[in-house]
Amino acid sequence: MSASPDTALFGEESTEAHPGIEPSVSSDASENDIERCSHITSVFADPSAKAGIIDKFKTVVAWYARRTHDSLHPAKRRKVSSPTCDTCNQTLSRPFVCLHCSFAGCWSDGHITNHLKETGHTFCTDAKSGSVFCSECEDFVFDDTIDELYLSTVISVEEQRTKFQVAKRGREPYQPWIPTGDESTTLKYIPTVPCQGRRGLLNLGQTCFLNVILQSFIHNPLLRNYFLSDRHNSRLCKHSDCTCCEMDNLFTEIYSPTNTPFGPTSFLATTWKVSAEMSGYAQQDAHEFFITALNQIHGTSRGNTNISCNCIIHQTFAGQFQSDVTCEKCGTVTSTIDPMLDISLELRSKSGETATDNTLASCLRRYTKPEKLGAREYSCSKCTKASHEAVKRLSIRTLPPVLSFQFKRFEHKTSGKAAPQKIDAPIRIPVSINMAPYTTLAMNATGKDGEAGYPGPDAMYEYDLFAVINHEGQMDNGHYTNFARFQDEWYRFDDEKVTPSTLSDCLASNAYMCFYVKRHLDYKPYMKPTYLVARENDIVREQAMEREKEAARMKEVDDALMAMVGGD
Repeated sequence: MSASPDTALFGEESTEAHPGIEPSVSSDASENDIERCSHITSVFADPSAKAGIIDKFKTVVAWYARRTHDSLHPAKRRKVSSPTCDTCNQTLSRPFVCLHCSFAGCWSDGHITNHLKETGHTFCTDAKSGSVFCSECEDFVFDDTIDELYLSTVISVEEQRTKFQVAKRGREPYQPWIPTGDESTTLKYIPTVPCQGRRGLLNLGQTCFLNVILQSFIHNPLLRNYFLSDRHNSRLCKHSDCTCCEMDNLFTEIYSPTNTPFGPTSFLATTWKVSAEMSGYAQQDAHEFFITALNQIHGTSRGNTNISCNCIIHQTFAGQFQSDVTCEKCGTVTSTIDPMLDISLELRSKSGETATDNTLASCLRRYTKPEKLGAREYSCSKCTKASHEAVKRLSIRTLPPVLSFQFKRFEHKTSGKAAPQKIDAPIRIPVSINMAPYTTLAMNATGKDGEAGYPGPDAMYEYDLFAVINHEGQMDNGHYTNFARFQDEWYRFDDEKVTPSTLSDCLASNAYMCFYVKRHLDYKPYMKPTYLVARENDIVREQAMEREKEAARMKEVDDALMAMVGGD
């Protein structure tokens, strides 16, 4: 395999697996060995052969991880060479490497598999994914040791190469959760949660609007992790008509062993009780229910406040808009910051015509495009007169972990006799999007749609699609369906019907709403997580209350004894 010296596959740089992850590289037989590739099992039974395969695998994976990182974030402006096949010299975007020698080859033309047959070597690996191919089995094989080694090696490389903008410190080392003795004892008596996570929802009478939003919640990784980790327990909650309890019960049902469709009757009843505009059997707008549900979950969740709310909804969906108005006479900039839970995008241009090439990116460009304000629309605080024009521009000041987009397909006429109508214009959405060009940071840095670059690493701005909601038909007789991603597979949900689908079908659908999750979540390094701080504070508060109760009880006993003595 040929490559530049700085990206040589077999350089002298040592590669250690992440210290926080303990790969299960023991050669001892276990009950899981019957499911393992017998050839890997036999190799791992030989300590020297096992060490050679593991060291070579870590070297290959670490090389590719370093090369990918250096390509995206080069320290110097230099071209990173691509490896080539040792048989045909074809450039390899996804090299396969023999785990017994230095050969690297292409998969499509069969040169790597031919090498294994000719040399009698058994294993090769995909440098990108870490997948291992066994020539004896003639198939890719899964092994938990290899899987854990891949994860630990990639994390180790990322930690070595990632630096923070503030404070010259490296990335905080990953620390896996290791249960304590008490936690291990408790876990023995907790039933395992099924991993299916795909269950249809019954239509309770024009409630498809509710079903698609609930499916987007179910497949939202942050909401899923929150409710499956028992952060809100409906059996301990003291709220009445609690939407958080309904969410807790919903996830319990979805991740139960039952495969039959579930009817969210209790969720619907609670929504009717707390939201008059959503009650009744009339067809409702999915986006309106989405906002209503967010507000209800916020109001009943733990940690909700009116200022700097730390509830699960604000941790997941909350961001900030910034509106900058620039006076064209004196240049004074007036900035206003507003909260956001989602972004509603126009499908029509400023002239009122439906754009023919609508994409998510083009809608965002229109959304953040500078807009002229008339002389009567703005009064400059410095000039103190409203006799000249100004320019207004909207940008995203703070990006949330989950982005929710709504495309304004429904037009409700406010004047004239024109009837409400639906815009059926197609919209193209990407599987991933970089939000940097639409942020306040990028616009302030470049002044023109972020064309000249943006501050910070790409990971701050990259999002991946995980759910899409569609509306079929017209406004008065339409029907909602949705697509959602589950474990890298796509499914289509039509009330109680759940069918396997593809990413291409999802992207080709006419989206009404779409949801993206941040590829890498932000965190403050070397700080205790807020949920741990909150939990510790709750424990301290409960202990103080118990001490007060005990003191009050002892005082009653003392008073009773004194009264008894005084009576005698």
